[in-house]
Amino acid sequence: MKRDKINVVTLGCSKNTVDSEHLMAQLQHNGIETVFDSNSTDAKTVIINTCGFIGDAKEESINTILNFVDAKTNGLIDRLYVFGCLSQRYKNDLEAEIPEVDRFFGVNDIPEIVKTLGGEFSTEITTSRSLTTPKHYAYLKISEGCNRGCGYCAIPLIRGKHISIPMEELVTEAELLAKKGVKELIVIAQDTTFYGRDIYGRPKLAELLSELCKIKGIEWIRLHYAYPADFPEDVIDVISNESKICKYLDIPFQHISNSQLRSMRRGINKEQTYALIEKLRQNIPGIALRTTLLTGYPDESESDFEELMQFVRDIRFERLGVFPYSEEENTYSALKLVDNIPPEVKQQRADAIMELQNKISAENNLKRIGKTETVIIDRTENGFYIGRSQYDSPEVDTEILISSAKPLKPGSFHKVHITSAEDYDLYAECI
Repeated sequence: MKRDKINVVTLGCSKNTVDSEHLMAQLQHNGIETVFDSNSTDAKTVIINTCGFIGDAKEESINTILNFVDAKTNGLIDRLYVFGCLSQRYKNDLEAEIPEVDRFFGVNDIPEIVKTLGGEFSTEITTSRSLTTPKHYAYLKISEGCNRGCGYCAIPLIRGKHISIPMEELVTEAELLAKKGVKELIVIAQDTTFYGRDIYGRPKLAELLSELCKIKGIEWIRLHYAYPADFPEDVIDVISNESKICKYLDIPFQHISNSQLRSMRRGINKEQTYALIEKLRQNIPGIALRTTLLTGYPDESESDFEELMQFVRDIRFERLGVFPYSEEENTYSALKLVDNIPPEVKQQRADAIMELQNKISAENNLKRIGKTETVIIDRTENGFYIGRSQYDSPEVDTEILISSAKPLKPGSFHKVHITSAEDYDLYAECI
């Protein structure tokens, strides 16, 4: 019997991307053809991997589900399934409100999804993935869940406590990715620095990174979502000493005011934050720091916000994102605090930080003019080759638009000379 082709649509973060890639590998193992996020497909079955993290993401997930409900109503598709964070958190409500969906699944229900679609889940291929990123880079998710309990965050409610994936499984998965042509590994988790504490009794992120560096074919390793409290010293050493590890760190600080950090339950104070950043920059010369900040958290005063602005001025982050606070039900802040900052004030504060950061980014980029940097080529676009340096992660950071007389293949590494700069993009010539 010929099985239906399945369109897997993924919303939200890179951790969801990895989940979808594992699901697609299982389906393909059962002889089921899959396409990823396709708007031009004859697939009659659609699976949506949803995000339920903050208000905007939940709205996008709901709208996407409703769009496919319309497609089902109009006979364009036959079956519609939903899984992921939104489905995990609001399953009963969604079943009542959107009965047109054939079935809702939680975040850990991949075996059940495979079974529902007529396949059999294989424990022998749990490290296999069907890549949806360009084939030269991939995300490596090293754990599930989180133990931190930050005041604003619903992830522990959705994904549960921190569960590290055994190191040997991760190394096997990374080796399989390398064999597929992956050159750049982006290490992700809700909290990468907690890795290993649950199964090995102590932090093992540095050891994992060292093991990944041994894999033939992997040229760059990039670390995301590092938690600042109790930052492991040996991770600083391994980033500094291992040539394959990009001098780049995604480390969300969220705020700098002590009263806000206490209320957010971040486990770190202002003095410790400045000290950690100084240690990172002293021990890893040239490191690019990416952070995320939160404005409008309950009781954020004007002086708290000015401290945050001064923090951005002082540190001059190479990369920065900011979000206005969005109250999430059943989190600490929703249960114990009052969402007392008006939405327009939250947004004004976020806009002010981004205006400041735009200026800093432009100044940082101007300093790169005249330098020679190694880049990995991602794609071609509008007559340019688009590449990234070790200081830039895909989709979120600066891109380098490269002119070259010779053809440059995606996934190849080249030396380029930076010739000019904008706020968030650079221009270069291939050497």
